[in-house]
Amino acid sequence: MRLISEKIRNLIFGWNERPLTERDFYQLCKRFKVNVVEMPLRTNGFYYRVMGRDYIAIDSRLTGTEKLLVQFHELAHLLLHTPESGATANFHGVGRKTRPELEADAIALCSLIPRTLLEDRDAILLCEDDGFSSEILAARFEILAKYGF
Repeated sequence: MRLISEKIRNLIFGWNERPLTERDFYQLCKRFKVNVVEMPLRTNGFYYRVMGRDYIAIDSRLTGTEKLLVQFHELAHLLLHTPESGATANFHGVGRKTRPELEADAIALCSLIPRTLLEDRDAILLCEDDGFSSEILAARFEILAKYGF
């Protein structure tokens, strides 16, 4: 997982150093030539590649933190799990948690709640002021404890 964090840090300026925003997400998608489509979906989102073009689909009913987590989760699939050729699709929240899903979750959580924020703010304030759920914070603290980032 440390190699993955280094790879992402080299690709995404400010990753795990400052909270990334929706603007950051769209700038990264432009940089990596990813088409983003928002529409009502039965899943929160998914990444897919067709004929050499990359797409991220996001459920248009998502808002706030939940939407940002899905956006960065799917972007992580593009950055980490894209095959060299052929078609692919990765569906967020579908099926069991495979290694690629856990990696994408970790990248998304560190995108929204960087280590610096965990070190500077009290967990209660992160919930009350920043609007993170206790489940999201628990998952983020688990990543910090397990992998050190």
